Formats: sequence, C-alpha cells, structure tokens
Amino acid sequence: MKKIECKKIFWTIVFLCLIQYSHAEPEYAKNGMVVSASRLASDAGVNILKKGGNAIDAAVATGFTLAVTHPQAGNIGGGGFLVAHMAYGESFSLDFREMAPSMAHRDMYLDDSSNVVPGLSLYSHLAAGTPGSVDGLLRIWRDHGSGNISLRQLLLPAIQLAERGFSISYGFARVLNIFHDFFINDNGAKAVFIKKNGEPWRAGDKLVQRDLARTLKLISRKGRAGFYDGKTAQLIKREMAEGNGFITKEDLDNYHSVYRTVVTGNFRGLDFISMGPPSSGGVLLIQMLNMLEQYPLDTLGWNSSDYIHLLTEIERRAYADRAEHMGDPDFWEVPVSMLVSKEYAFERIQNISMEKATKSSVVKAGDPLAYESRETTHYSVIDKNGNAVSVTTTLNTGFGCGVLVEGAGFFLNNEMDDFSAKPGSPNIFGLIGNEANAIQPYKRPLSSMTPTIVLKNGEPFLIIGTPGGSTIITTVMQIILNVAIHGMDIQEAVSVPRVHSQWLPDAIIVEQRSLSKDVEQNLINRGHIIRPYRWGTIGQANGIMIGEKGFYGGADPRGENATEGY
Repeated sequence: MKKIECKKIFWTIVFLCLIQYSHAEPEYAKNGMVVSASRLASDAGVNILKKGGNAIDAAVATGFTLAVTHPQAGNIGGGGFLVAHMAYGESFSLDFREMAPSMAHRDMYLDDSSNVVPGLSLYSHLAAGTPGSVDGLLRIWRDHGSGNISLRQLLLPAIQLAERGFSISYGFARVLNIFHDFFINDNGAKAVFIKKNGEPWRAGDKLVQRDLARTLKLISRKGRAGFYDGKTAQLIKREMAEGNGFITKEDLDNYHSVYRTVVTGNFRGLDFISMGPPSSGGVLLIQMLNMLEQYPLDTLGWNSSDYIHLLTEIERRAYADRAEHMGDPDFWEVPVSMLVSKEYAFERIQNISMEKATKSSVVKAGDPLAYESRETTHYSVIDKNGNAVSVTTTLNTGFGCGVLVEGAGFFLNNEMDDFSAKPGSPNIFGLIGNEANAIQPYKRPLSSMTPTIVLKNGEPFLIIGTPGGSTIITTVMQIILNVAIHGMDIQEAVSVPRVHSQWLPDAIIVEQRSLSKDVEQNLINRGHIIRPYRWGTIGQANGIMIGEKGFYGGADPRGENATEGY
C-alpha cells in the first residue's frame, strides 16, 4: 500500500500544479442539473429529469451509475447520506450508512496484547460493514420519487454501461494502474480490473463488468430483495465464509436505512440544512460557522495568515468535541443542541488568541452537562421545480477493503475503520474516537460526510458536498465561506486551494501552493506546524448555485467531475 500511496501522491501533486489557479466559468442550465464525479453518471441523472423525473429520481439513477463508472467510491457495497429540500418546503435526511455486523465486537481488531493489528480494519473481510446503498437509494425513490419513473428506467443506464462496457478516461486509467498491486491480491478484482494481457490500462480502453450488470438487473427486477436476498445475498455469504468475514444473511435481512432529523443553523443571512449523527459533518459545520460569525471575516483577506490562523483555531476546538461526543445516536446520546448553539460557540472561542496558536494538547471537549438535560464521492442535484438533493456516498478508502464479491461484481467497503478500533487510537485519516464511537453490533460508524443544502430567503441557494475523509467538513465550510464572504461563484469556490486542520495531529494540512511563503512563515511564527497533505489534493467538491435565472454548476477540477444540465 505504501507504493500505491506514493504514486497517488506524486500524480495528484502534478495534477494540482496544472489546475491550481485555473478558473473556468460555472456551467449554466435552466431546467435541471446534476454535478457528480462522472460525466456518464451526471448524464444518466439529467436524462431522468428530461423524462419527467424529479431530483430524487435523478439522484438514484446517478448513484447506481456511479457504482459502474466510478467504482473506487461509487458503490452498491458501501453506504452514505442524503439530504433533501423539497419544493413544497419539507427537508429530510436519510442515513444509509453501513452497519457493524451482529458478530462485531469492540476488540475485534486488537491482538492478545490489546494493540491494534495494522491493516485488519482496512484490508480484510473483517473491514466490511453491512452495505446500505441499495436499501437507501430504493427507499428514497419509493418514498419521495416523482412516480413517473420506473425502477427499470432508473437502473437501465447503469446496467447498460456495466454490460456493454464504456471507454475509460485518462484519469480513470491512471487510477486503475495505480491500484494494480491492490487488485492482484483478490481473485474477483483481478478478473475485472486487471487486463487479460497484463498491459496497463489506457484512455479509450473498454471496461466491461458483466457480473455487476447481472446484480443490477436483479435489483431492477426484484428491488431490495435483488440484493439482500436470493443470489446476491448468497454470493456475499460465500465471500464472507471464504475470507472469515462477519457479515451474515441475518445482517443483510436486518439492514434498513433510517430517516434522521436534519441539523440546521444560520450564518450571515443563510440557512443551513445538513446531516446529523451518525455523521459529524453537519454538526461541526454549523458549530464552526457559529464560532466564525463572532469575527469580522470581511476584513480578513482570503487565505491570509489571520484567516488561516482563525480557521485552524476553530477547527481544532470543533474536532476535539467530535472525538469526545459524537457517535451513532441509536447507541450514544450526542449533545447536538449544545454543539450547534451560538451560546456554546461564543464560549468556545474565548481562549482564542490571534497572535499565538493554541496547542491541541490543551484543547479539551466541552461539557454537555452545562448545556443539555471519510475514497468517497459526492453529487448534487436540482430539478426545474426547485427540489434539491445532496448525496455523499462511500466505500471509505479507494475500492474499499479490496474485496470484490465474486459473481456479483461489486467491492465491499472498509467502513469498520471509521469506528474506534481502540478508544484514543487514530483511524486512517488520523481521526481520534472515544467510547462514543466504539464498535458494537448493529452500530453505524461515525462519519465526516457533510451533504449540505444552503437556503437564501427560504429557497435553495447552494447544494454542496465533497469526498475527503476527515477533510470533508472543513472543505464544505471553506466553499461556503468562499461564496458567502469572498464573493466567489460556485466554480471558483470549489476550485481554489484549500487547507485543513482537525485537532490531532496538531498541524495545518495544505495543498501545494495554497499559502504564500509569507503567510506560511507568519503562521509558523505563531506556533503552527505546516504539513503538505499526504494525498496531494483535498477533496473533490461538486456543487450547484441557484440564481434568479437558473442553475450554475461547479465541478471540482481536482478530478474528472462533470456538470450536466438542460
């Protein structure tokens, strides 16, 4: 994996150097728009809109298509979150996050000396939680779809692309070649994602996924039972048996997506609708904006030393709260009302100095008793009636645990790494978790995914989200600030350089060329540590801004993201 990561870092840095300061105009559409990680997936969603579907229908079609065209993160073997604001005024969120199997236990990744076994929660069958994507996408379509589009119509683009194949892009070919050594360790992955002649993938090569097509056909015909029952369930069960995994047929039967209460807040006249626990994203986003609202942001230049210092100080306080207080609300009482209150935000900033960095070692979580009785992909959708949908879905890291279910054609996730394998031990993104996020059967791991819809005067103004593990929350916040404070259009807002901080490790993580040398030195003089982001680029945000004359799409140039509208 070290070899893979080094290659990824090299190429992403090269790519970043090419796009860092480029700024294209946002794409415009009048009747509807989809922005996703794949042109083919965005096309699938827009075509559903053209056929009379609503934004929910389009989101479902986009999601299933991403499982084919963007398999490193798009999936039917993982899970995610959806936030929606409907034209008639209702807002809701759906949690289709993966769930710990019934045999899971808090010490499952520890050796006899109670030390975390390296890689066990990431690259083994034990890393997989019970998948939620299929249940979630089907449920949201059944409950909130237009009624004009059949299930067959929704899945047909994905089925055809998997069965007939599609020409891969230069970027996707590069990804497949980087992960060559990853695929070769799994028979199922090797059969599909390593070329028969052993040669590297090239732009224009055709990728065919017939097993995945058969699985999608079963879902198309039988709905939920096409995945959680019958042949597909048998194949998952067989895969678990061969790899000593924990997912059982009972786990598949018992999995159900859950509607959650959205978290809301306001900042500078804008109202926010975002994902609540078991995502930490919405809560931390609102908490950080509440803290920032106390400062004269308009007088701080974009990415100036004062601006970056302030962002870092509020981020380390929010992420300290995340580590202590946040987990699955079905298993842990999360003090949401405290964390999103403006009173708590005011208290939290009292010990911030603009002249000196606070050491993360002295930053503690807040006391709830004083107030209360992570490779991922994102897509944004809006239709002509103003129905807005924000979806973030994931396998966790690229291609999940690296296990492709033989005969079914999809990768299993490695979301179990998002639990605290051992309270106080970091996951792959360096995030610390405590008892709130300890492993328990049927529990959902804590997430950073932050699908968000911003309202202006009660109407959708911004639909935004991003992949990026622990950097998701800070990326979404920076994009909102880019629009609300710095007056950027949506394309510029998702394109400009980003930084990140998360309490521990005690450092400011930066993209290459995100800060000037003077700013870096000023921050170092204040006591900050500056480190380049180990994966090169931070996030791949996809957003839509809604104006008086229509919709404006912003596709992040850090990847092959695509805006489609009509």
